[in-house]
Amino acid sequence: MPMTKKDKQAVVDEIAQTLDDHTIVYLTDYSGLTVEQANELRNRFRDSGVTYKVYKNTLIRRAMEKLGGFEDLYDQLHGPTAVAYCEEPAAPARVIKTFTKEAAVDRPELKAALVDGDFYAADTLDVLASLKSKDELIGDILALLAAPIKNVVGAIQAPGRNLAGAIQTIAEKE
Repeated sequence: MPMTKKDKQAVVDEIAQTLDDHTIVYLTDYSGLTVEQANELRNRFRDSGVTYKVYKNTLIRRAMEKLGGFEDLYDQLHGPTAVAYCEEPAAPARVIKTFTKEAAVDRPELKAALVDGDFYAADTLDVLASLKSKDELIGDILALLAAPIKNVVGAIQAPGRNLAGAIQTIAEKE
């Protein structure tokens, strides 16, 4: 049963709202996957905090045009297209990479991605998968901030350790 104009507008509004809420958007080609593989892929995306949906290309384009800023992705809106949305830049790429490796398939295939306004072409899946998560970046920053403090504490404690070591050595000789 074909969608009515009202139904199409509701889907465009839904897509536009989702695009507006997320700064990371991946377009993928899912063709050739079996139903079982597609369900497994959806489960993996869900477990990684990624929303993965299939829409008609024209509806995706209308939603993107409504919001603006997605012009780089228009050329990728052909053939079977599924959209992955999330807050973590590397999450969809990691899911795609592990799924294709473990399932021994070449789909889903990255068509393109828009990460915080930056365009990534289909051949950048490895680059996207290697991006650090926000938690990893925060951990790295905290480690960098803590390193000078550890050095200062170590320098302060060193003379005490040296003195205690010298006293122990003298005591053992006697």
